[in-house]
Amino acid sequence: MTQASTPSPGSDLALLGSAPAFSAPLHVGRPNIGDRERLFARFNEMLDRRWLSNNGPFVQQFERAIAEYLGVRHAICVCNATVGLEIAVRAADFRGEVIVPAYTFVATAHALQWQEITPVFADMDPATHNIDPERLERHITPRTTAILATHVWGRPCAVEALAEIAQRRGLKLMYDAAHAFGCSSGGRMIGGFGLAEVFSFHATKFLNSFEGGAITTNDDALAARIRLMTNFGFVDFDKVVHIGTNGKMPESSAIMGLTSFEGIVGLIETNRRNHEAYRTSLAGLPGISLTAYDPRERGNYQYVVVEVDPDVSPLNRDELVRVLHAENVLARKYFWPGVHRMEPYRSLFPHAYLLLPETERVAARVIVLPTGTAVSEEIIGRIAGVLRRAQEQAEAVREHLAALPART
Repeated sequence: MTQASTPSPGSDLALLGSAPAFSAPLHVGRPNIGDRERLFARFNEMLDRRWLSNNGPFVQQFERAIAEYLGVRHAICVCNATVGLEIAVRAADFRGEVIVPAYTFVATAHALQWQEITPVFADMDPATHNIDPERLERHITPRTTAILATHVWGRPCAVEALAEIAQRRGLKLMYDAAHAFGCSSGGRMIGGFGLAEVFSFHATKFLNSFEGGAITTNDDALAARIRLMTNFGFVDFDKVVHIGTNGKMPESSAIMGLTSFEGIVGLIETNRRNHEAYRTSLAGLPGISLTAYDPRERGNYQYVVVEVDPDVSPLNRDELVRVLHAENVLARKYFWPGVHRMEPYRSLFPHAYLLLPETERVAARVIVLPTGTAVSEEIIGRIAGVLRRAQEQAEAVREHLAALPART
């Protein structure tokens, strides 16, 4: 557990000369470990069996658990979610232009660009941070073949509106569900919407498999192609019938995934309690609002997302992030500055920002704070206390930051 340091006399912010509030870095997405005894017992079983990869029994077990939990026909485990997106996009035969949110992790666009498919960036709904169906439809051209939307923060996209647009305009529809394992839309678990959905079990996700992901679908033919493509197109020992790559999840990752999955109820409850503690602790701070989850839906609460209104808060988002970093709270500016402002997209589409006003505005306001099993209600209260004192000493903080070398 991270321990507090003794503040220096006359100051209570590290940026202004005090000792940091935390003696060791407090990361966003610090891994949840799960039951170590169960984890090591499975490792020993794997080593005794000498089956380390190539669709081993732990991968098969993990796939069955995922499919049953989400209520889908097929779950195919992969080495990571980015490769999962690439395989799913290729298996669904996306071509030409595909509309994606500008506010997402860069892998959503990379999975297309890597295969010489052009991502076309659409703006967000500022209330949900998800792609806005109305704005999306303005980008459809004769070259558009598909929509690849992201359930940002695990909050579901407007799935019915997107499905209606896709059907009416003759487009394929798929979801990047990297954030959304354990979440629902309209009471239905995310995992069965569109042609397919792709989850991440990266170490920073609340349910992790060290590194890994899964593709879920109710389309039997698509699932068969995906399975071929994750294993070089092999259908038998010496028979290749389809183009493919090495997208397999190893047994070690499935073991971690299964162990994490066994504790999913407790992990989600920890995240929910943390989110509520932040809501209580941040209440009343001017210009700081906590992104809420719909209580009518199932959620994983794995992201604590704060928006800073620069017209109300005494300090803006970037200033508050520098205050937090000085205290060893390594808050993140997800998904700053927006995929459209990252390379190669910034050079390919230099004027995209003109059509993305909400993405531009929200990306400059978001802070993601630490949560998960690595933090406690007491730690959350201290993080909120840092933000409160920073606002109270805003003039001194801003003067100090102005005297420091500019950041690039």
